[in-house]
Amino acid sequence: MTLSISPDDIRKQLINTESKSPVSEAEMQQAVRTLLIGLGEDPDREGLLDTPKRVVKALKYLTSGYNQSLDELLNGAVFHEDANEMVLVRDIDLFSSCEHHILPIIGRAHVAYIPNGKVIGLSKIARICEMYARRLQVQERLTSQIAGAIQGLLKPQGVAVVIEATHMCMVMRGVQKPGSWTVTSSMQGVFADDAKTRQEFMDLIRHRASFH
Repeated sequence: MTLSISPDDIRKQLINTESKSPVSEAEMQQAVRTLLIGLGEDPDREGLLDTPKRVVKALKYLTSGYNQSLDELLNGAVFHEDANEMVLVRDIDLFSSCEHHILPIIGRAHVAYIPNGKVIGLSKIARICEMYARRLQVQERLTSQIAGAIQGLLKPQGVAVVIEATHMCMVMRGVQKPGSWTVTSSMQGVFADDAKTRQEFMDLIRHRASFH
């Protein structure tokens, strides 16, 4: 199924937590102090005095994607171009946070599309990935959001997104399986309908080109 995002939907994706948050930064810091006490620590000892402030600052940075919109991110970097061959940006480093445990998700994204009269600045593809990654996420939704954003912005012939990631909630706790990787994909348009095109994309992300 092809997901299409209208310009109005894109604008609605801006969620400004700073202006809408019913909780002050001081209250957030107090919550961290409470957690430290609950863990058996003394938040007033030297090493932890500034920890509540640092934790709140870090969490705001790691979820800064809530304060971004595609309109602001793109800044007009969508261009009309008579191109119809696959555009692929591979091995985009990805850092996100699991919404179930607020632990890191670390991996890489591979994003491709086949233009249909419009192209996007290549760096913007990486920035789209980063914007959605810097929110509390599950990998399946993150994959779909990236594909849906590009589909909605460019209306291309097709979009393909594959994310490979390791989840610290599986590595550090729970089943404790270091080395495990989760792979998710979203195929839309020609990538979903044409096996040859889909296979070309998969071959390109599996085999690294040799440059001399």
